[in-house]
Amino acid sequence: MNFSDKIFNFIVKIIAILSLSIIALIVFFIFKESIKLFQNYSFFNFIFGKKWKPLGESPTLGIFPMILSTIYISFLALLIAFPVSIGAALFISFFAKKKYKNIIHSFIAILAGIPSVVYGFIGLLVVVKFMETKFNRTSGESLLVGAFVLAIMIIPYIVSSCEESFTKIYNKYGHSSEALGVEKDYMIWHLILPSAKGSILAGAALSLGRAMGETMAVMMVIGNAPMMPTLLGKVETIPSLIALEIGSAEIGSLHYYGLYASGFILMVILIIINIVFQRIKNSAMED
Repeated sequence: MNFSDKIFNFIVKIIAILSLSIIALIVFFIFKESIKLFQNYSFFNFIFGKKWKPLGESPTLGIFPMILSTIYISFLALLIAFPVSIGAALFISFFAKKKYKNIIHSFIAILAGIPSVVYGFIGLLVVVKFMETKFNRTSGESLLVGAFVLAIMIIPYIVSSCEESFTKIYNKYGHSSEALGVEKDYMIWHLILPSAKGSILAGAALSLGRAMGETMAVMMVIGNAPMMPTLLGKVETIPSLIALEIGSAEIGSLHYYGLYASGFILMVILIIINIVFQRIKNSAMED
């Protein structure tokens, strides 16, 4: 290894160590602020409590509805976005003409780069209004609308991950399959999709994490009511709860520590989901 390679290797290692250190410090800070809540408040009541009244005479901090709402809306968004994204990735990889691929990639990049507040604004003015007028509802803000907006936001992440994998697999096996006279549809169903299971699951995990952490767009269309989630009812997610109340929470109060604890619980949920997806991915790759 020459001197320039050693310098580059050293710089990469320093950047990696700094990145991991920053993540560790963030986790430690949130945990440090969260643990103070449980010195004065029951962990069980905080996780499974159904009432959020931090400013009452007897403060009640229960985030169970927010936990369920966060998981519900994220998985529903993934369920909506997943078939659309896989179909789009297959179309780009195997059916779109070469001259149109760059145009489609540009539109997908634009879709990923649009600020979340713009998605929320469009969702509020278009989707929420549609629910109110077409279904004769007093308020169109609901979990379903939030999931629909989130689904549009995560489509680029799944498409990019899957399209790259499909193209690599096709470059490896596609020409041989065509030489043997295998039809394209048969090749997609029996070769491309099974071989790309790992990348599909990785894209799903990435987009799910993105959906669970989204704040502004979701906050604008779900009504922000700390109630048990229903498909057409108003709900509140953990990121929305933190964004709405952290500015008014008195530093050092149960309310303040409760919001940090909510953020820590969200991080734990994301870690658990990623571990589960990783195990499923490893099992799929072994099969």
